[in-house]
Amino acid sequence: MGLFSRTSRRASRSPQRAETLAHFAAFVAERGGVEAYLEPATAFEPHTLVLIARSGEFTRRRVPDARAGRELARELAVPFYDVQLTGYPARMREWTAAQRRSTPGP
Repeated sequence: MGLFSRTSRRASRSPQRAETLAHFAAFVAERGGVEAYLEPATAFEPHTLVLIARSGEFTRRRVPDARAGRELARELAVPFYDVQLTGYPARMREWTAAQRRSTPGP
């Protein structure tokens, strides 16, 4: 069974999905220009959905498949992209680099 089981109508009300939706909704409400990017599944991780704000700040959560990621983006009313087709936006890399520079070393 996946994180959000597709075999049950209760899947849309699962605790994991509700927690993911609440987390993403708070992120969208607190930041501007948010877009959703679907990351592919790997041998170790299922699909993930990354929300990236205009500032480059981002958050990531697991989703069971591309369809679930697309549905979440639609519910959040944010644009949806497949990272395999579009790549990551430069602002995400810039934000990550700035965070590394501002973190003191060992």
